[in-house]
Amino acid sequence: MDKQLDYDHVTNMLSQYDVIADGAEIQGTLCGLLCGGMPVSERKWLDVLKDTMNEGAAFPAELENLLTSVFNALCQQLVEAEFTLSLMLPDDKAPINDRGLGLINWVQGFMFGFGLYQQNLVQCSDDVKEALEDFADISRMEEPMTEDEESERALTEVVEYVKISALLCFNELGASLLGDQQDKPSVH
Repeated sequence: MDKQLDYDHVTNMLSQYDVIADGAEIQGTLCGLLCGGMPVSERKWLDVLKDTMNEGAAFPAELENLLTSVFNALCQQLVEAEFTLSLMLPDDKAPINDRGLGLINWVQGFMFGFGLYQQNLVQCSDDVKEALEDFADISRMEEPMTEDEESERALTEVVEYVKISALLCFNELGASLLGDQQDKPSVH
């Protein structure tokens, strides 16, 4: 992943501009919007972030450019045939509880963004419904984890499950994305 689009860089930039979110929550929210059915061409994602994470204020140009890069990279990952979704989480060298909190923030962001575009789950598959129920459970996790192999393995499995579940939601509900763009996502 581009160093400019890693968790630490994005989170530090957000903090520098007093935005009340980390990179995980931002990317999770964007992913939720797209997986819930928001077309790539819609610019509403920027308004959603502005309204919910920046007290309605516009982002400085430098930060807006970074957020646009995060959005474009995420769109590219979602539409690639290899299904290479890379969650923006703290580095593997970070303490396990920091990584766990990052995952919780990502999932909470996803649930928020998804809910903005997909309020009616009646037509969703049972798999999507189950994934969203699991996401709700993940978003409420509070237990501190111990720094051991079992916890590392469990966190890795949950991260992989979140990736697969997000792609499942996208494949079922975000398909409008594919017809909405020509070659690569480009937001100006």
